[in-house]
Amino acid sequence: MLDTLYKEFGYGYVPHWHRDVMDLKGTYLDNQRHLLLVAIHDGEVVATTGVRSAGPAHPPHPRWLAELYPSGTTAQLVRVYVRPDHRRHGLARTLVDTACAFIANTPGYERIYLHTNVNVEGAEAFWRSLSKEVFDARTTGEHGPGVATVHFEIPMPHFTPGD
Repeated sequence: MLDTLYKEFGYGYVPHWHRDVMDLKGTYLDNQRHLLLVAIHDGEVVATTGVRSAGPAHPPHPRWLAELYPSGTTAQLVRVYVRPDHRRHGLARTLVDTACAFIANTPGYERIYLHTNVNVEGAEAFWRSLSKEVFDARTTGEHGPGVATVHFEIPMPHFTPGD
C-alpha cells in the first residue's frame, strides 16, 4: 500500500488520509465489519482491497456526499491497489467481488461507496465497469493538485445464505 502511495500517487503517506495503512490490525482485523484482502504472488503482496464502515469524510469531500453515504450503514471500498506488473489479470475484480460478497453478508450495510484517483492507469475504466458515478470532483480539487477524484457507488449484491 505504501508503494502505491509513493510510487503511483506521488504524494506518499498522508497521516490524515492513510491512518489505516499504519494500523492494519486495529483498522481491519479487530473490527468484524471491516475486511482486508491481500493477494500474494511468490511471497510478495501484489494486490489489496479493504472494506471500512465509513462514508466519505467532510471535509475534504462535500457535505452532501458525506450525508448521502453515512458512516455505519455505508461500506467503503478502500486500498484497491494492484501492482502495475500484475494488472489486467483479474486480481482487482476478484478482490472487489469478494469484498462485495462480504458486505452483502454483513448486517447493517446499505450501500457500497468508493472514490478513486482516475489518474492511475486503468482506474477509471475499471470502476465504470462495476459501478455508477456519483460525483466527479476533478474540477473541485478536493484532494489538492494532481489528484483526480471521482466518487462511485456499486450496487449492493444480493446473496442468500450458502451462496
